[in-house]
Amino acid sequence: MEWSFDTRCIHGEAHAYQDGARSVSFPIYQTATFGHSLIGHEQFNYSRQDNPTRLQLEEVVASLEEAKEAIAFSSGMAAVSALVELLRPGDHILCGEDLYGGVTRLFDQVCAKNGIEVSYVDTTSLSQVEASIRPNTRLMHVETPSNPMMKVTDIQACARIAHAHGALLSVDNTFLTPVFQRPLTLGADIVVHSGSKYLSGHNDTISGFLVLNELEIADRLRLIAKTIGAALAPFDCWLVLRGLKTLHVRVRHQERTAKKIVETLEKHPLVREVYYIGRPGHPGYEVNQSQATGSGAMISFRTVDQETAHRALKKVRLITFAESLGGTESLLTYPLTQTHCEVPGPLREKLGIDETLLRLSVGLEDAEDLVKDLTQALEK
Repeated sequence: MEWSFDTRCIHGEAHAYQDGARSVSFPIYQTATFGHSLIGHEQFNYSRQDNPTRLQLEEVVASLEEAKEAIAFSSGMAAVSALVELLRPGDHILCGEDLYGGVTRLFDQVCAKNGIEVSYVDTTSLSQVEASIRPNTRLMHVETPSNPMMKVTDIQACARIAHAHGALLSVDNTFLTPVFQRPLTLGADIVVHSGSKYLSGHNDTISGFLVLNELEIADRLRLIAKTIGAALAPFDCWLVLRGLKTLHVRVRHQERTAKKIVETLEKHPLVREVYYIGRPGHPGYEVNQSQATGSGAMISFRTVDQETAHRALKKVRLITFAESLGGTESLLTYPLTQTHCEVPGPLREKLGIDETLLRLSVGLEDAEDLVKDLTQALEK
């Protein structure tokens, strides 16, 4: 029997591992190792390699992304680090120029050290993408929408370009989640999630995922995860499982609130520009409409000057001035000194990540309360 997406958020698939006691809340198997009854008949071995709680979580996430496999990591960065371990010295990564700063740091400081070439391109321009492919390109990596400038990349078109040149396409789906967007159905090979964000949804744990359909690649990634020790711990797996039960409810509510906040910001005299992919005037609006069923709850906006941005960060009361996103609490972030401080200066300037840019993750608070808090924080 096939279950709907909303039901699978709560229960996963019928074939997922079942606890013998039929616990309604899936148990936390907080153990380092497992006993064996017979040689060669081990169901589980060692929690760095496999664990029932992690298996349950991976099956639920795979189901939501319409995938065959999901691999849970100790963080989103651990997931991306495992992904690039598929490459060899001399290989080339072509990636979007607007990425989470931690990924840029990994590419520039670790991949480069390991002999992997990396180049950045505006993936909203397919001509630039095509022109930037090299004979040694093995991976194309994009965020859509991107962090923090909310650029939208055509996943199907990038998949065609990548595959025509023998490269894999990985798509970071953290911002929209499988509620609104499922990149594998659009031709992507691998989906990346920072599970710390919307999937867990409560700002209380760190996790990451790689989701895919190619079993041979999945086996290689599981070997990497086991070998480098990057697997997600049982208790954290349980926290993400708990969060997933309300994923569909949370993100749809957050999106509704975000649209109300966007209306307020667009009219505010101290806000110069608003970046939200659900606005008809957004450059990526049509592409997003064609490949996603929603616009999410991430908003970036530019104030009229640095003083206004700093004042807003200082004066917010209900909203928290903090890094991260996707949780029940609304968070206001200053990308210049927080999430993107290690992005090279010329690239930051090109993207517009400057002293006036703020990024808002809309939580589950009352919409009018959030509007009131933002309004008072912006005003002198």
